[in-house]
Amino acid sequence: MAHTEDRRAFLTGSVAFGVAASAASALLAEEQSNDHAEEAEISAPEDLMREHGLLNRMLLVYEEGVRQLRKKQAVSADVFRKPAHLVRTFVEDYHEKLEEKFIFPQFDKHKKLTDLIAVLRQQHQAGRQLTDQITHYASEDQYAREDGRRELIHRCESFIRMYRPHEAREDTVLFPALYEIVSAQEVKDLGEQFEDEEHRLFGKEGFEENVEKVAAIEKQLGIFDLASFTPSKS
Repeated sequence: MAHTEDRRAFLTGSVAFGVAASAASALLAEEQSNDHAEEAEISAPEDLMREHGLLNRMLLVYEEGVRQLRKKQAVSADVFRKPAHLVRTFVEDYHEKLEEKFIFPQFDKHKKLTDLIAVLRQQHQAGRQLTDQITHYASEDQYAREDGRRELIHRCESFIRMYRPHEAREDTVLFPALYEIVSAQEVKDLGEQFEDEEHRLFGKEGFEENVEKVAAIEKQLGIFDLASFTPSKS
């Protein structure tokens, strides 16, 4: 009888230990998951910089479309209309609005980089005008005309020439300087606001979906394969 009771006690203890161990493991996994989620959070400048990466891919699309047009290759007007639409909706109406509403005013308030901020604001406006013009000249009636395609090339090249240094100056001067005028917590809070706004406008996977849209245009132009940009050995 004593042996049976000991065995029952042992089994009961084992079950209790197993339940406790499982609960502890689940709690640890949850904490690790939360830690990972916190680590995965990106700051406001990093968020804006990855969006610059998307913009740069749009510039590559414009660049290749122009190159093929200049070589008299058959190029669909869509390879200009589609990125122009993405530039308008994602870059100008979202990304740049964040900069104008949350980033630039911080520098205005602290009277830092005021000359740079003034130029960046002017270029945002110039970019919107160029996007209007690109959309116009990429319409079917304008694109069918040689002079319309010539005007389209000129507008695309102007857009590329302005935005390459524009985004580079923001990435290397403006965004690093943000940490000098606001606290780390404020930068973190901005990042959360940006993420919330992105999800509100484009959905949970809004950034990723826009990347896929650009990738589809790259495939249409034959520039999706990254290896194709590697110089051949001489």
